[in-house]
Amino acid sequence: MSFESWILFTYVTILMHTCCSNCKNSDEIVNLPDQPPVNFKQFAGYIPIDDDAQQRFMFYYFVEAESDPSSKPLVLWFNGGPGCSSVGAGAFVEHGPFKPKGDVLVKNNCSWNKEANMLYLETPAGVGFSYSLDKSYYTSANDVHTAGDNLVFLEKWFEKYREYKDRDFYIMGESYGGHYVPQLATLIVHSKAKINLKGIALGNPLLEFNTDFNSRGEYLWSHGLISDDTYDMFKNVCNYSTIRRQDNLNAVTPRCAAVANQASKEISDYIDTYDVTLDICLSNVFSQSQVLDRNVSTQHPNCCL
Repeated sequence: MSFESWILFTYVTILMHTCCSNCKNSDEIVNLPDQPPVNFKQFAGYIPIDDDAQQRFMFYYFVEAESDPSSKPLVLWFNGGPGCSSVGAGAFVEHGPFKPKGDVLVKNNCSWNKEANMLYLETPAGVGFSYSLDKSYYTSANDVHTAGDNLVFLEKWFEKYREYKDRDFYIMGESYGGHYVPQLATLIVHSKAKINLKGIALGNPLLEFNTDFNSRGEYLWSHGLISDDTYDMFKNVCNYSTIRRQDNLNAVTPRCAAVANQASKEISDYIDTYDVTLDICLSNVFSQSQVLDRNVSTQHPNCCL
């Protein structure tokens, strides 16, 4: 079973347990397809965002802490993109309780629900299983709309899960979560919503194209991945932030394209630029990650690396 087929199968299974918008028991997942036995509860379902013009439905996946969930904080997680699925990426690839392995799910020994109750939200509508009845929303959505929908989602979610309403609450995310997380936090504070927000956390956040990537050239050069001449090109011809900004607009200039192409040739496809210190080089990052996962599970079965 492919990963995409497994996600679809899981989605159908989740929907079979989702029929009541006002009671959380109807959203409880008895078992995901071929999951290992666990002693914590998990839930999934839709929260409607009431808007007569563009009614939207936000999909969430919620996993209670492995032990004593009533004493653990609540964490809302966003993947980035914009357009990355928090369920498909965050929950079932990165730090959720399970990971797919072939046709089955296996326990993730590094799951964050060892320390917190984890809430994964698909946002904005159009990402993952979240959707809008008005398809025009998919091209008109922006950060302001997204932050507003996320706040409405939270307020309605807390009405369903009342025992978490006063719980210490944290918002975390990666990549374009650098926009989702602080903008939602700001909206919570300014709106005086009755949410017990304690803090935020960002991993490799995308904050501003003009500055975020300026250190990229120096990083590649200091790790021996590009030559002195190419590093000078990043400093004097076109920096990495400019390249990324232009690429985002599909308007890379010839000067910047020349710098990017030269760096790509020197780095090659055998290096995982997200972790250049790895001690193995394989044909692609996917085969590399498989070797790493196998080594970690064999040598450190209970250790999160």
